[in-house]
Amino acid sequence: MQFGIFSVGDVTTDPTTGRTPTEAERIKAMVAIAQKAEEVGLDVFAMGEHHNRPFVPSSPTTMLGYIAGRTDNITLSTSTTLITTNDPVKIAEDFAMLQHLADGRVDLMLGRGNTGPVYPWFGKDIRDGIPLAIENYALLHRLWREDVVNWEGKFRTPLQSFTSTPRPLDDVPPFVWHGSIRSPEIAEQAAYYGDGFFANHIFWPTDHFKRLIDLYRRRYEHYGHGSADQAIVGLGGQVFLRKNSQDAVREFRPYFDNAPVYGHGPSLEDFTEQTPLTVGSPEQVIEKTLTFREHFGDYQRQLFLVDHAGLPLKTVLEQLDLLGEEVIPVLRKEFAARRPAHVPDAPTHASLLAAKAATEVAV
Repeated sequence: MQFGIFSVGDVTTDPTTGRTPTEAERIKAMVAIAQKAEEVGLDVFAMGEHHNRPFVPSSPTTMLGYIAGRTDNITLSTSTTLITTNDPVKIAEDFAMLQHLADGRVDLMLGRGNTGPVYPWFGKDIRDGIPLAIENYALLHRLWREDVVNWEGKFRTPLQSFTSTPRPLDDVPPFVWHGSIRSPEIAEQAAYYGDGFFANHIFWPTDHFKRLIDLYRRRYEHYGHGSADQAIVGLGGQVFLRKNSQDAVREFRPYFDNAPVYGHGPSLEDFTEQTPLTVGSPEQVIEKTLTFREHFGDYQRQLFLVDHAGLPLKTVLEQLDLLGEEVIPVLRKEFAARRPAHVPDAPTHASLLAAKAATEVAV
């Protein structure tokens, strides 16, 4: 089981001080957060991709490459790489380069994004979102596994005898998660390739994501990758912690009430009741997170959102201390005790390389 954090990289005014960080401050804060995540023993740091304000992460591989040079162990991932508006050739080459720089500590999550105008900005039509995701990934999958690719599709110019460079590290492509908040077609795509499926699991009620994950598990088994309970599932989550739950609620309330996504909408109490958001003590975060397994089965990756809505860097680093010291060790122990032996761990470069070697020996 992997535990980590993901950042959407929003630049938001702190409602308690009225101060808005500069883009440079926010970018450097994300680097500091990634380094702190490794320091406190988390497994994954992931970041989104956006091309509109109030977000700054327009070039995830640039930032992750920088972080790779300042960390040693933590897996670096995206929490969205836009498979619809990025060229799959550029994705193949950028992430293979990052793989080499990070000694394999790289995977990525593909998604369609949640900003409609991004499509025309990059010369695409939002009505083609699902077909773009399917076709572009089919090409990306081949680019990482075939030295020479001849290809023709609907949405980009053909390729003749093309080789993407550099080749994946050790000839093992980065592991791919397909992220979705609403699309059964994406769950089907993840199952078809035997890739991971990541349910954002932040805003929508649990029942919605349960349907998507159950579909993915059934289709994963249908395509012969293993039993349904061996499918590779990741979940998002959202927390704000203090030693005392009343302090957590009091401190977080102004950030929640003014957040760019759900601010001025549902109450904090309604939102915590109906979604995975947990605002409270470490014990409350542990208790609620353990219930995820009851709804979704055994899963491989849990990422938390902790650095949004204008929260100052100092507060975010304190959140990571609480996660690393009081929450994650208990979750590791409890999830491990509940997981059957036949359920796999989250894939890593080392495990994928070992599986490749075993397959070659068998052949």
